[in-house]
Amino acid sequence: MATDYDAPRKTEDDVNEDSIEELKNRRNDKNSGKVDEDEAEAAEAFELPGADLSHEELTVRVLPRQADEFTCASCFLVRHRSQLAETRNGQMYCVDCAG
Repeated sequence: MATDYDAPRKTEDDVNEDSIEELKNRRNDKNSGKVDEDEAEAAEAFELPGADLSHEELTVRVLPRQADEFTCASCFLVRHRSQLAETRNGQMYCVDCAG
C-alpha cells in the first residue's frame, strides 16, 4: 500500500476528537455553527490610524505611450519593446502572455 508522506499526520488527540461520539455531540451543539461576528461589519468599523484621506486629491502625470513601447494585446499593459515576444495578426504580445 502506498503511503502519502506529505499528508498531515493525526496525533492521538486528533483521533479522539474525531470520534463518532464527539462528532454527534458537535452536531447537537446549537452554537457550533454560529459565527461570532460578521466579517463585513468588522472590516467597515476598522480604521487605520491617520488614514483619513478624504480631503486629499490624487494628481498623477500620465505619459502617452512612447515610441519604444507597445501595448500587449492580452494583458493590455504598456511594455518596453524589449518585452515583445511575438506579433500575431498584427497584434503584439509580451513575453509573459505569449504562449
